[in-house]
Amino acid sequence: MVKSQSSKLAIEGYVIVSADGMLADAAGLMPESLKFPGDQRFFNDALERADLIVHGRNSFEDQPNSPRRRRIIATRKVAALTPDPSNPNATLWNPAGASFDDACAQAGVTAGTAAIIGGPEIFALFFDRYDTFWLSQAPRVRLPGGEPCFPGVPAQTPEQLLAAHGLSPHEVTLLDPADDVRVTAWRRG
Repeated sequence: MVKSQSSKLAIEGYVIVSADGMLADAAGLMPESLKFPGDQRFFNDALERADLIVHGRNSFEDQPNSPRRRRIIATRKVAALTPDPSNPNATLWNPAGASFDDACAQAGVTAGTAAIIGGPEIFALFFDRYDTFWLSQAPRVRLPGGEPCFPGVPAQTPEQLLAAHGLSPHEVTLLDPADDVRVTAWRRG
């Protein structure tokens, strides 16, 4: 169970998607065509402010400060919770075996902001818990056969799924004018 009544963490999601709602190509990799300087600055700045990074074992941010960030890595390879033997700042978490609050306590972060950075199943774990979901969109990029950002895409759009979970669009910021890349803050309530 992810949702908790006791957590003092603000939960924020971050993803950039193609026009067809994909976050990766058919090989499961984020292609260069989905990387834009303005969006990468926005993402890096957000992670610099976050107290905790949460992602699946195949997602990561690969930035200079990445090794110093406290993180929770969701994986089915552990029963519940365990320190990551390869990263002293990381906790391995199986959502089927432990609550998110327990994972946060194990990671030593129980207040502040948690940045959820993917992949699709991890984003879905927090659908009913996000305070804000930052949806960056690259409208000129298409990734046929790619990996959808959320379970349920492309049958539904990312926007429809966020709205179905109680989030609504608020401010929109143009990140990369030449490519019309924008980020929309989807907020609860």
